[in-house]
Amino acid sequence: MNKIKIREKSQSNIDFKFISFFFKIRDIFKDPMKKIEKTDIKEGDYVLDYGCGSGSFTIPAAKLAGSAGKVYAADIHPLSSEKIITQAEKYQLKNIKTIKTDCNTNLSDNSIDVILLIDVLHNLLDYKENLREFYRILKEMGSFWVDDHHYEGSQIKAKITKNNLFTFSEQFDSLYKFTKII
Repeated sequence: MNKIKIREKSQSNIDFKFISFFFKIRDIFKDPMKKIEKTDIKEGDYVLDYGCGSGSFTIPAAKLAGSAGKVYAADIHPLSSEKIITQAEKYQLKNIKTIKTDCNTNLSDNSIDVILLIDVLHNLLDYKENLREFYRILKEMGSFWVDDHHYEGSQIKAKITKNNLFTFSEQFDSLYKFTKII
């Protein structure tokens, strides 16, 4: 595994379970599908949900990508994969693959249509390394969606565009869309 670290690396199983429970309650009041529908995920897309946690946004993304698409649910915490697999079985989704990582996804170059980074940017200790990985795997016409309530919109834009890998494209509510600079 790369030397890149995120704060979640020290998160205990109890913390992960508590946060997963909190997100389950949150999702009752704020349907994750409503946020994911604002992205440009469509049938057949290959999606990376990076820092997926317990899968709040992975499941809706998998439903939109459909059986012709695939969602890679990436997280550093080992319990994440267990939660995602359980959720996928519950909803009979066969298009989800989990990845345990703190940066390197081992996905092929230019293989991903859409990257989701929802409420994760603030946890990345060396986000520049993660951005290089996202740039590598994102298709030329792909989209990179970021939402993080820990930052103002201008801070999100500055962090993502600083290294000239991505350019800001548009905003939908708290979601910021970026595209790859070619």
